[in-house]
Amino acid sequence: MSGNQQADTATPPVTSGNLPDWALGALGLGRAPREGEAVALGKDKFVLSGGVLRNKALLADADRQVQGTFGYKWKRRNTFERDAVRNANRAWLVDRYGDMSNADWITEASRPPIVLDAGCGAAFSAVELFKPVLDRIRYFGVDISEAVDVARERVLSAGGADSAFMQSDLGRLPLRDGSVDVIFSEGVLHHTRSTEASLKELVRLLRPGGLYMFYVYRKKGPIREFTDDYLREQLVGVPPEEAWRQLESLTKFGKLLGELDIEVDVPEAIDLLQIPAGRINLQRFFYWHVMKLYYRPEYTLDEMNHVNFDWYTPQYAHRQTEEQVRKWCAECGLTIEREILEPPGITIVARKG
Repeated sequence: MSGNQQADTATPPVTSGNLPDWALGALGLGRAPREGEAVALGKDKFVLSGGVLRNKALLADADRQVQGTFGYKWKRRNTFERDAVRNANRAWLVDRYGDMSNADWITEASRPPIVLDAGCGAAFSAVELFKPVLDRIRYFGVDISEAVDVARERVLSAGGADSAFMQSDLGRLPLRDGSVDVIFSEGVLHHTRSTEASLKELVRLLRPGGLYMFYVYRKKGPIREFTDDYLREQLVGVPPEEAWRQLESLTKFGKLLGELDIEVDVPEAIDLLQIPAGRINLQRFFYWHVMKLYYRPEYTLDEMNHVNFDWYTPQYAHRQTEEQVRKWCAECGLTIEREILEPPGITIVARKG
């Protein structure tokens, strides 16, 4: 961390109303608004409601669709809060980003770093990854949907007392340039109008030397890409409750394939369809090369449907190549320090120059 940061990690958070003083500084506010009070931030008006600053600007239709989809999904807390789901996701997060208990940007910081969770949803990923150190960071959760209310409750319950929350489009955040130490955006940037534009827009908020930690979808083979787009077109105009119901038949099929637990042998690579040769579980063959049919034996049907819903229902779900992501990082002054390429996506930890 920079040498001019003030050391006092043992000092309890200083708050003004529902917003900590560090959040007021990041927003350029001289005082915290009262509950129900409107304040001008950047080009928009925000109202403090339920301890959350909410952008009152009208959203475009597609943004409203994304807002409704994720608001619905994250309010179904019984589909992601069971230990089986949390443990699986925590292990995956730590594999990709590392154990935050040993992260030098936390252990060697002269003050608690400000972590912007850009597209926090219900703070599911943030709580699982940062829970061991929630009392040693300053957490700022932002989401376009009302899932931010669930995030606030979950972060506070997990020990993140020094936290702030905002409901806003990531492209309209009124934070000051260089006001945060770390940006964490797990599976979010591809759900905006432009992955590239959102990635680059958020960089301005990061201080020099700060870290950008994100995960985005990776482009897949042609059959899977076609099926993903086709199903998304069918579901975009459907109310979230109906989309959830319609996806249940797909999820049941994935569960059936998983429970069969049989393998097929692709004798020769099918290069035209980007299907490699070799033995593969039938469910995984469908999953990687035909359509997303999420399956884990320890998950309930609703928990698996939650994952499929997350993939198929948002208006925006861009997929990108690793070459694109590397190019975007270079163009906005980010040096990649950690890159993990998996069939579903690309994980990046980069430092701002």
